[in-house]
This record gives sequence, structure tokens and C-alpha cells, in this order.
Amino acid sequence: MELTHLDEQDKPKMVDVSAKDDTLRSATASGMIEMSPDAYRAVVENTAKKGPVLQTAVIAAIQGTKRTPELIPMCHPLMLTSVKTEIEELPELPGFKLYVTAKLTGKTGVEMEALTGVSVGLLTIYDMLKAIDKGMVIRQIRLESKTGGKSGDYQRKA
Repeated sequence: MELTHLDEQDKPKMVDVSAKDDTLRSATASGMIEMSPDAYRAVVENTAKKGPVLQTAVIAAIQGTKRTPELIPMCHPLMLTSVKTEIEELPELPGFKLYVTAKLTGKTGVEMEALTGVSVGLLTIYDMLKAIDKGMVIRQIRLESKTGGKSGDYQRKA
């Protein structure tokens, strides 16, 4: 099996995608953060000392999505056309589930961008609440679906 990110001298390289056709591509990722009841209450009642937690997490998720190639060495800089976020309240956990969907028309997929956006958004929630609960757990960061490209569509099975 040939490794795609190594050249003939086994040096790291970014894959050349110049010959690929531009196609519409999208990816949705998700992840959860579990926290104490006190931390959850501070979010939903908007009483966290650092400000509006979920609004800040959304901005961070979008920024993380856009900055993925600065963080993940082999990712191509992409011209994203859309980044959408959704946050689901999970009072029974207690915690939140963050979804990020990234879209573009281009030569390479946006899975890493969606995954990075989720990671940065959840880390922002942790940062804003760590004074209340240092024991928060970030988990299940995963690709939910993707469309477009040579490998076709993917949908996580429930």
C-alpha cells in the first residue's frame, strides 16, 4: 500500500489535488461535553462569569473550522462557502452536543474542518466554565456525514 502523504524519499508531503475536479462537498461532525449540574445551569441561565458560553462556542467553532490548515499539517487551505453550527442541550447528561457542518465547492473534502470546528467549540465551552467544573469531559468527536468527492457519500449509522 502506498502512503499518500510521503514522497519517494519518505519525506512528508501535501497531496497534489490539482488534477481533481471541483465538486460540491460537505461534512458534518459532532461532539459532546459533559459537565456538572452547576456548570450546565450557568450556561442555560447565562450566568457564567466569562460571558455567553454558547454564543462564544459558536464563534470559536466557526473560527476553528476556518483555521484547520494552520493546525493540521497536511490539510489544504480551503475556500469554505458555509459553516453552520447547532448546539443541542442535554439536561439529562448534563451537557451539550455541538454539530458543525462545513461546505465548499472544491477539490478536497471538508471532514477535517468540521471535526476541528467541533473540537475548538467544545474546548471553548470548557475554557469558559473551568472555574466552575474542571472535571468536564469532551467525548465522541466524530464524523456524522460527508458528501461529494471520489469516495462518495458517508452517513454514520445510528
